[in-house]
Amino acid sequence: MRELERDSTSDNPAGRRLAIVGRGRVGFALATALASAGYEVAGPLGRGADGSRADGRRADAVLLCVPDSEIARAAAHIDPGPIVGHCSGATGLGVLAPHEAFSLHPLMTVTAEGADFAGAGAAIAGTTPRALAFAAQLTHALRMRPVEVAEEDRAAYHAAASVASNFLITLEAAAERIGAGAGLEREQLVPLVRATVENWATLGPQRALTGPVARRDEATVARQRAAVVKAAPELLVMFDALVSATRALAADRDGNRKAQPA
Repeated sequence: MRELERDSTSDNPAGRRLAIVGRGRVGFALATALASAGYEVAGPLGRGADGSRADGRRADAVLLCVPDSEIARAAAHIDPGPIVGHCSGATGLGVLAPHEAFSLHPLMTVTAEGADFAGAGAAIAGTTPRALAFAAQLTHALRMRPVEVAEEDRAAYHAAASVASNFLITLEAAAERIGAGAGLEREQLVPLVRATVENWATLGPQRALTGPVARRDEATVARQRAAVVKAAPELLVMFDALVSATRALAADRDGNRKAQPA
């Protein structure tokens, strides 16, 4: 992965008329943000739209915000001319052939309430220097930080994003499920979660790690496991896997400490 600097010599490499296809959360969020940034945005249009603006003028570029399985079909409906891009993190650019193509995947969660893209990363790629420059231009307009991701690295990049965001929600849902029987509510867990994420961001995983597994308190871990069996037995496999992974992280931390010179 290579972070790209803003190129002041590349002024609007593909114009500022953009058609966005896909009426999902990402399509609406990007359309709103790019319109606010000064782009002439048509859409979000229905899937399979041909990239034309509502008044009949052609768009300079078309951005497909559709499910991964529909990208190729949507691209096939676009007449040659505009640069065509997609917002998939895991999909390469081959599905957009024969168009001059780019991709832009915001490294940000987008809910029904929208998203604030400013400060987030964005994985970009392009089949030509102009297409890559246009993807970078869009990310800078959104005040994001573009990073070029190689084709062979896209699946790993997207898996990391899923673990960091989607799986975190799954993990917090499990915490709610286990704590509910003890009267623990989500609002009481939120400060702990926020502080933990901030510590991870500032200190890194090894220095931020705390708790009974990290301090080798196996008696407490055993009592926790028994409580999980009673409160939510369906989560026991997850709990055991996380204990094992946390033991490995703690062992790496302790090994690094021993390896450091006195």
